Amino acid sequence: MIVAVIHGPNLNLLGVREPEVYGKTTLEEINGRIEELAGELGIEVMICQHNSEGDLIDAIQEAGCEADGIVINPAGYTHTSVAIHDALKAVPIPAIEVHLSNILAREDWRHRSMTAPACEGIIGGLGVDSYLLAVRGIVALVEARR
Repeated sequence: MIVAVIHGPNLNLLGVREPEVYGKTTLEEINGRIEELAGELGIEVMICQHNSEGDLIDAIQEAGCEADGIVINPAGYTHTSVAIHDALKAVPIPAIEVHLSNILAREDWRHRSMTAPACEGIIGGLGVDSYLLAVRGIVALVEARR
């Protein structure tokens, strides 16, 4: 099984960007934890991070051809991107949206996700564990569909 983990804009700045909101863990450390979990679960992961919307859409389309499921943190595009929503709907594999912070406990404009309706579920507010639970969740979804 292959799971694509797609990180959105500004996540490359984790560890220094608003640590009171996102914590002090870097993206490299998160990716290491994901790869460690993948080893435990006996799966492969394809991990990427992009700051531009078009590159994220390309990554989703690539995952649709190469992976069995997607874990995506659209970051700031969560609240604005119909195009990412459409890309997730266009690929024949399930996706789970993930957030480090609890977007419902933040500014009002963050309470609506444009991308979540194209996903099987959302996990957020648990820091790095949000990603790890999402990987476990997508594995369970893919296995249930086999």
